[in-house]
Amino acid sequence: MTVTINGQAHYLTTAPDRPLLDVLREDLGLTGTKYGCGEGQCRACTVLLNGKPVTSCLTPARLAEGKFVTTIEGLAAGDRLHRVQQAFLDAEAMQCGYCVPGMILRTVALLDATPHPTDTQIVDALNGNLCRCCGYVRILAAVRLAAQKEGGRPHAE
Repeated sequence: MTVTINGQAHYLTTAPDRPLLDVLREDLGLTGTKYGCGEGQCRACTVLLNGKPVTSCLTPARLAEGKFVTTIEGLAAGDRLHRVQQAFLDAEAMQCGYCVPGMILRTVALLDATPHPTDTQIVDALNGNLCRCCGYVRILAAVRLAAQKEGGRPHAE
């Protein structure tokens, strides 16, 4: 099967029902996508499939055929971080960092769909992404900051 991952086409020879997470980490060395629970409950393994967030631990590789997959490694442009990555750094929205790739990718999808989200929309979009360190206050601040970097302000509630 052929899958475009972070803008590069890859021909994959793997079992079609093998988790996309395993293909990314083990076959392609894209270890930014994290294995958390293996049951889709923590969302540490979130990637974007045609711009929509999916849990890669539950997504069979066959569902990525002919589609575009974006991992955390695919967001930066050379040495320049994506605005969401930069906002997470600026807001110090990480401690151990394990949840951050999934949080960032869900935030990218949110801001692509809703450039100026309300706090409720942010919480709804990230609901289910678990942070072991309980850094949710700073994560929320990072999402707000990323929305501001696009030129606007998130809606007040």
